[in-house]
Amino acid sequence: MKSKQQQLFEPPEELSAWEVAAEQDRTVAEVVFNRPLETPYSYAVPEALRELITPGQRVKAPFGRGNRHIAGFCVNVRQAAETDRRLKEIESVLDREPLVDSQMLELTRWIADRYLCGWGQVLQSVIPAGVKKKAGTRLITQLSLAENAVALIGEKKLPAKQQAVVDALTQANQPMRIEELTAAANCGTGPIQSLRTKNIVIAHRERTNNFAGDFGDVEKIDDLTLNEDQQNALASIVAPLQSGEHQTLLLHGVTGSGKTEVYIQAIREVVSYGRQAIVLVPEISLTPQTIRRFRSRFDSVAVLHSHMTDSERHWHWQQIARGAIQVIVGARSAVFAPTPQLGLIVIDEEHETTFKQDSTPRYHAREVARKRAMLAKIPLVLGTATPTLESWWRAKQKLDTLVSMPRRVQTLPLPPVTIVDTRNDPRIRKGGAIGRVLHNTIGQALADNGQIILFLNLRGFSPTVWCISCGEGIKCPECDVTLNWHKDRGEVVCHLCDHSAPPPRQCPVCESVGVRYFGIGTQKLEQEVSSLFRNAKVLRMDSDSMRKPGSHDEALTAFRAGEVNVLLGTQMIAKGLDFPNVTLVGVIDADTILHQPDLRATERTFQLLAQVSGRTGRSERGGRVLVQTSSPAEPAVIHASNHDYISFAQEELQHRRDGLAPPFSHLARVIFRGEKDHEVRTYAREFADAIRAITKELKIPVRVLGPAPAPIARVRAHYRYHLQMSAVEIGVLQSLWRLAVPKLPKTSNVEFAVDVDPVNMR
Repeated sequence: MKSKQQQLFEPPEELSAWEVAAEQDRTVAEVVFNRPLETPYSYAVPEALRELITPGQRVKAPFGRGNRHIAGFCVNVRQAAETDRRLKEIESVLDREPLVDSQMLELTRWIADRYLCGWGQVLQSVIPAGVKKKAGTRLITQLSLAENAVALIGEKKLPAKQQAVVDALTQANQPMRIEELTAAANCGTGPIQSLRTKNIVIAHRERTNNFAGDFGDVEKIDDLTLNEDQQNALASIVAPLQSGEHQTLLLHGVTGSGKTEVYIQAIREVVSYGRQAIVLVPEISLTPQTIRRFRSRFDSVAVLHSHMTDSERHWHWQQIARGAIQVIVGARSAVFAPTPQLGLIVIDEEHETTFKQDSTPRYHAREVARKRAMLAKIPLVLGTATPTLESWWRAKQKLDTLVSMPRRVQTLPLPPVTIVDTRNDPRIRKGGAIGRVLHNTIGQALADNGQIILFLNLRGFSPTVWCISCGEGIKCPECDVTLNWHKDRGEVVCHLCDHSAPPPRQCPVCESVGVRYFGIGTQKLEQEVSSLFRNAKVLRMDSDSMRKPGSHDEALTAFRAGEVNVLLGTQMIAKGLDFPNVTLVGVIDADTILHQPDLRATERTFQLLAQVSGRTGRSERGGRVLVQTSSPAEPAVIHASNHDYISFAQEELQHRRDGLAPPFSHLARVIFRGEKDHEVRTYAREFADAIRAITKELKIPVRVLGPAPAPIARVRAHYRYHLQMSAVEIGVLQSLWRLAVPKLPKTSNVEFAVDVDPVNMR
């Protein structure tokens, strides 16, 4: 059944038999637009475009009541059916070649169904802006002799300048740009134009790249010798490669077990077949070192991530599509790389939340990679020391293959972890970041010429601005969060909307001058470390200090070279880094995530502690980890200190099972936002009532919770409410949503978005 919008395109009057026959002889293109619409729209293809149009290209077509011409994606071309009457016509085709192939069309359609959004929205998202606008290229005109040029000239004698042009083109025996031709013939453009008028010279327009990519000059190294665990892991990956079947493998290897070398040698096998591999990494900061590792082993490695310019991204995209690239490394969007010969997908640190997109389409790169690997009949490797409970459960249920690497390379031991209870530490009680035990241990590590990593997951100087008179936090005027004091900028800053202002002199609530700064961020930690250890070179890595292009790589290079003694920062230093001289890791506050209102708070705490602990003990020098916490009895902290993922997973899975939480159910979270609190609250209630009525009437097994104010109730001057739907099967949620959407209450003042299997509940 067609939507109401689709019906607007069709006049009510009947067609004659002759008109029906004429309509059925036409070609029809099915087009999707960047709108939250489920079905494609049908358009007639003008005869002049029939040989040009193909699925995967962008087209321009009239849309809606106003017939405004907008761009959309052609997803199918077919002959007209009897029901295709008086269709509007495609105006133009925007691409010479399809931007996506048939397999990518199938994948994007699956994403739209899985994550409850429009197919056109997905296609708009997966093609980079630089590719759509052909960034870094320009159209040039090239000239050549017509095939019948000799016959056209005949016995006529051309003027000398025109003959010089013909001679230059004949001698070049290839098309020439106009500036090249005028120089070779020693003439102006007049003789060339005269020859074009006579059809002796013809012009071709083609697009060339202004951007010249650089794959880097990296010294090549040989493959390393694998230990027994690595050999077994490699064999497990190679088996489905050779049999040409899909298999998802969860590579569970402790930190420092040599997972990257297994990836590299598996990709070596893929490349030997003439195929390509995609490697996804969670952080931009990890990309430079990952690229160096792969470029030292392979001839052509491309990179795709959000910090690239449009020209760079477009150039790499083209090289990948031509099959000229062996390995593609990038963040989550690299899962859509246009590889014509894909042979393997690897997701490193698969547990990271950055693999989930937080805007439409709200896909998870892990699930998209799984589907893409299934369509291509290739292996997918999920590598991590701390798997998500969803991935671990699938492996334990034999839905995926579990491959264990329980030992570090060279049989190095995992570092001992000491839990430091800071509740009665005199330094901490006086407002310091570094307690007595950690202070003494840092001094000892520096005396032994060891390097130190300090982890604190709060940036800024002080994360809370507070009035001691009335007890109110000084909040952002646009958001329901307290402002963060950034001493280096001399401003208070909102970490949600980036609002900044001079520090307040008085409380906006009670007008008291008793405004104080509380808490410790990375800037304050940097100041404290520099003050306590004056001879140490300290470097801070967070999103404030790493704004310049290439700053991540510069910082890590300096640390690797021993120019920095203490590296401190947020999550970007907690994973994937391999520095043999690090002998101490200090976790400043293990509780920053633990007590958040999120069902995954415990899991994330364990993952962060385990990952940051793994940054030390990677050489014969050994290392140790100190975890400062005011919750020393928390199971996540205890299990992380014992490097015991399996016990943690068993315990946490039991809690999840008892609460019927993921992975024992699927969630869909609906977020409402609007400028007036009562309007958002009222609409959210009407929305929830409509959902509940449908589930009750049709006896759909879905649990609906809410609506309630979101944990952060106001962002960018918009009030936020949310409700949550859960079901054992994802298909039940999808069916409910499609049944419900046409019956939901309408409003123009409140927006809503649906997030399937959310990882961020704020």
